[in-house]
Amino acid sequence: MALNIFWFIPTFGDSQYLGEKSGSRIIDFNYSKQIAVAADNLGFDGVLIPTGRLCEDPWVVASSLIGATQNLKFLVALRPGLLQPSLAARMTATLDRFSNGRVAINLVAGGDKTELEGDGLYQNPEERYEAAAEFVDVWRDILKSSYKKELVNFDGKFYKTTNAKLLYPPVQKTTPPLFFGGSSNEARELAAQKVDLYITWGERPQDVKEKIEDLKKRASKYGRILRFGVRLHVIVRETEEEAWSVAEKLISKLDDETIQQHHKVLEKRESIGQKRMTALTNGGKARSREELEISPNLWAGIGLAREGCATALVGSPQIVVERITEYADMGVDTFVFSGYPHLEEAYKFAELVFPLLPNRVKNKLSGITEGETFGGVLNDETHK
Repeated sequence: MALNIFWFIPTFGDSQYLGEKSGSRIIDFNYSKQIAVAADNLGFDGVLIPTGRLCEDPWVVASSLIGATQNLKFLVALRPGLLQPSLAARMTATLDRFSNGRVAINLVAGGDKTELEGDGLYQNPEERYEAAAEFVDVWRDILKSSYKKELVNFDGKFYKTTNAKLLYPPVQKTTPPLFFGGSSNEARELAAQKVDLYITWGERPQDVKEKIEDLKKRASKYGRILRFGVRLHVIVRETEEEAWSVAEKLISKLDDETIQQHHKVLEKRESIGQKRMTALTNGGKARSREELEISPNLWAGIGLAREGCATALVGSPQIVVERITEYADMGVDTFVFSGYPHLEEAYKFAELVFPLLPNRVKNKLSGITEGETFGGVLNDETHK
């Protein structure tokens, strides 16, 4: 099975150490462009651009990177409630047209209550997912209207539109693929009914398998087939020992007070997915490798100082590929990876892992042809 491998644009900041200002990097356009260009040149299929009040706006970021890249897809967050479906459809179509079809959409219906209210969203979780389902229907119908030459009318509980239409169609005639993640019952039902690809944070393989089997059953009730993805950090080095040393270095400047403060905030989160992530570190109490390695080569140490996706694959290229294959054998075809710092780790992953992945074109750095120098070393061909 051919795998889709995405990287990550850290629009909330980047660092060499978690929870520590030293070694941190301020995210600006030039640094974001560096990561995007690197990911494009290295052969990643796309990049996830996150959302939230701690992040730069994902639509502006994606738009600014179109001209700097050639093949890279942009997985852009779309939050129902902040935009009307008609405006969201026009934005999607424009970004898709200007990038020549390099757009995928990450539907975000959940989130922190305080942040949502700061954005003017006061719905309870059940209402948010119900509203998101309506939003997707209207958004899709409007995107398709430019090809069908039909007006869109909708009268729902949360959204209403009369004679909506889209004049400039997207390049992707089936509409850009819709990604979505969530662990609650409401989120799973929304995924089963409306989205193209369900993506989960990197939980234990057996827990990911349970989610996939549950989503398959739910989707089959609606006559639908879902695709699946996993969001993970990754720390890969030539040897397993070196990779684990880098993992320990990443959290080496965290102190107990910082961890406690971080998890005090996380305790207030309503997200079921976040609660599942937090539990992997025993609420921030786990410290040793033995406690944090929750499954072979699956490390929860990042969750000591980061919310959201908080696990990493750690190991040699061969081991990382083995772990990727475990998820792929369950039906996962898309992986969204990241690493600290994101620029350097994009190279580490591509150089070490891409040549070992099955059914995938090897990255450019592995294709040195006869007569070329490699690492500045002279040979008979170059000296002629």
